Formats: sequence, structure tokens, C-alpha cells
Amino acid sequence: MVTSKPREKCYASAMRMLVRREHSTLELTNKLTAKEFDQDDIDSVISSLIQKNYQSNERFAAEFIQMRFNQGKGPIKISLDLKQRGIDQFDLSEFDFYALAYKIRQQKFGQVVPSDFKEKAKQQRFLQSRGFSFEHISQSFKTA
Repeated sequence: MVTSKPREKCYASAMRMLVRREHSTLELTNKLTAKEFDQDDIDSVISSLIQKNYQSNERFAAEFIQMRFNQGKGPIKISLDLKQRGIDQFDLSEFDFYALAYKIRQQKFGQVVPSDFKEKAKQQRFLQSRGFSFEHISQSFKTA
């Protein structure tokens, strides 16, 4: 269990972060390091939190994916964001990114499929910046 004063402060700080929202172990480590806690204390606290199931990378990934999907982000963007947060194993298969790409394109530009190349390229760039693959983007124009 947590024994020393600095370790107790580190534990309390980590718990405050986890009460607000889920964090990956990498996020917690980075935030606690920024608060200048000792690396041994950080490692001990994080392993304790994982053991008590207060911190879970799987739970974080599921919550994060759902949040980004609801924001209209595509699978490429979500994957990159998760990898930046130290999550390498995740499942995006339950989400319909084809329907999401269509919905996002429709909300931004309307239902009409553009006839001129310039407007279509603009819409494709927009969807690409949201993290959709070429397959999702091209299908969003066919569905319309």
C-alpha cells in the first residue's frame, strides 16, 4: 500500500485525475511527472491503481473511442490519438464509419453530391482531415 508522504500525495493527485475522467497509464505518468513526483512513486501508485481497478486502459480506450466517434472523427484520427496516449490494442469494428462519414458530409455540405471536381475535392479534404479513409470518403458520396 501507499506509505510515504510523497507517495500519498502522488496517489491523491492520481485519484483526483481519475475522478474527473478515465486516463491511460501514459497520460497519468506524464501528468504526475509534470507535477515532479518521483518516478518510483509514480510507478508504484499506477500499479496500485491498476490492481484496484481504478485505472484501466481498456476502459479508457472504450470511453475515448465512443467520445471521438460522437465528435465525428474517423478511424484514422481515433487510432492516432489512441497511440499518442499509449494505447496500442483497441477495437473499432463495432462502429459504422461509413454511415458517420456520410452523416458528417451531409451536415457540413448538404445532401447534394457535387458535380464539379473542385467542390468534391474540398469535401474529400474535409473528411480526410476528420480521419476518414479513402474508402469511407468515396462511399459517403455513393450513399448520397
